[in-house]
Amino acid sequence: MSRNGAPTTTALQLEFDDNSLLQMLFGEHDRHLARIEQRLGVRLASRGNRIAIEGPHSASEAARGALTRLYERLRRGQTVEMGDVDAAVRLAAATERDDPRDLFGDEDLVVRTRKRHVNPRTPGQVAYLKTLKTQEMVFGIGPAGTGKTYLAVAIAVQMLMEGKVDRIVLSRPAVEAGERLGFLPGDMREKIDPYLRPLYDALYDMMPGDQVMKRMASGEIEIAPLAFMRGRTLANAYVILDEAQNTTPMQMKMFLTRLGENSRMAVTGDLTQVDLPAGARSGLAEALDVLDGVEGIGVVRFTAADVVRHALVARIVAAYDARDGRKKG
Repeated sequence: MSRNGAPTTTALQLEFDDNSLLQMLFGEHDRHLARIEQRLGVRLASRGNRIAIEGPHSASEAARGALTRLYERLRRGQTVEMGDVDAAVRLAAATERDDPRDLFGDEDLVVRTRKRHVNPRTPGQVAYLKTLKTQEMVFGIGPAGTGKTYLAVAIAVQMLMEGKVDRIVLSRPAVEAGERLGFLPGDMREKIDPYLRPLYDALYDMMPGDQVMKRMASGEIEIAPLAFMRGRTLANAYVILDEAQNTTPMQMKMFLTRLGENSRMAVTGDLTQVDLPAGARSGLAEALDVLDGVEGIGVVRFTAADVVRHALVARIVAAYDARDGRKKG
């Protein structure tokens, strides 16, 4: 801090050795640089293959870290879009390390599927991917928009492509959140499919549509309501339970004990959006209490800071969290 209490201004210089990557780094009409300026409150000026950074010390260091990470991403042959810029800023602001290979640039954390390479975009997602890669059973807990299910599906698809599992099983409890299945048109499958649509969407984001359909027809990919899991043993599979906050304790115990040999399991949910009848305890909440400290089980908790949808979504989540905090207080 300066003597009058204002933040100390720091001036930094960055130099890049491959001019051919700079247009993609800066973005069309320098929009990537403008985004970094807006997010961090710094000034960026480009000249040739150099960028001058000016602003408060911590913000300038974060800008340098974000630009370095984005440049390393381009050097690896990947693209840079606005979401990647936001991710680089979040991760740079969350770490003081200068190693461009850390977090955002860690090759071990890149999930490779048929249609895209998936990178972690927040510190919470970094921790989540590390846990998904090392633990047999993982609970991902947190608000909407943090990538809990999306990243789990990405890992599952990668393991299927690499032959590490023989199939993927995706499930959700079909809880009637203020709506009645009986009044919906169609047979049971047509009534249930809307509840499972987010799982289909994630799959189609990772694999060509014809591959998804072919593998579903062969049984390599199965998407089914939670009730269909009873009595089964799921071996050589990657099993994902989404919206797990809407399970009962009995359903959750049933699902967790389906785990067979050479299988992995991911359980995702948001304990602030329970649609069970009033007074009923969530099976997810009970499982987190009962299984606390059990070897082989990892738990990652996301916050509003990990929301990667529209910036307004993060502010909405934070507002609800603040309201809930006041109620508890």
